[in-house]
Amino acid sequence: MSITVQNITKTYGAQKALDAVSFEIKKGEIVGFLGPNGAGKSTMMKILTTYLSPSEGEASVNGFSVAEASTNVQKSVGYLPEHNPLYLEMYVKEYLTFNADIYGSTKEQVAEVIQQTGLTPEAHKKIGQLSKGYRQRVGLANALLHNPDVLILDEPTTGLDPNQLIEIRELIKSLGKSKTVLLSTHIMQEVEAICDRVIIINQGKIVLDKQLKELTEGQQQIVEVEFDYRVETVALEKLPKMVKVENPAGFVYFLHFETKEDMRSKVFDFAHDNGLKILQLHQKNMTLEKLFVELTSSIQ
Repeated sequence: MSITVQNITKTYGAQKALDAVSFEIKKGEIVGFLGPNGAGKSTMMKILTTYLSPSEGEASVNGFSVAEASTNVQKSVGYLPEHNPLYLEMYVKEYLTFNADIYGSTKEQVAEVIQQTGLTPEAHKKIGQLSKGYRQRVGLANALLHNPDVLILDEPTTGLDPNQLIEIRELIKSLGKSKTVLLSTHIMQEVEAICDRVIIINQGKIVLDKQLKELTEGQQQIVEVEFDYRVETVALEKLPKMVKVENPAGFVYFLHFETKEDMRSKVFDFAHDNGLKILQLHQKNMTLEKLFVELTSSIQ
């Protein structure tokens, strides 16, 4: 495994930022690491890059323990933090060459990452003259300088315009063919466009860990139905493949099913068998955004 996390807990006084978090990521996977603000995403990333030490548990990157082999971990990881620290008075190429000397990278590697990240037209400009989007590219180029096996990217597409987004998406996808990528973002479309797998964390605990394909193939769906009469929730829960029943108002029900099959016919049969009239009936696929909202707002 490229990344292994076992029962990682991080506390700040009485507050738990991470609570017994465990997951594994294989080489070549691009994993979206999602969660609301304060959920523990950045804390987990800082532990994996050895910026922070866990209070409990163990983690390793490329087989190196973050606690016992931090130098080897740092050599294995390219990290783009959320707040990208740059020397604004330095020229782009100068800045990357400076960091390449620290890493022991070559001039050829500097030229390669400049080309990879689309910085060629800006290479001889001062970083302070660049737009926010191009500054993000400089940070990404810096993370790639030493050709790491693992990339940890915290909000890498912040500030990019639509054209830049497409270019950086394609770059991250191409990098994922040979590297492991752990990607944090608030933009669900980015996850759906780039990632193979999704991990959602809320209040320091993992609430979902699934392949994106499982989610996007419509295995989860919501049927919204309005009857002409109130129905006992327990009766609806007996429908096949039922996960959850919600009754937000009046005679309206949200029926959550775990299946690809269109369940509207089953709901229609239920109404017929129970002498009910259906006033409205809609199917809604459980998009990643809806699933994220449901999982992160249901835990208080």
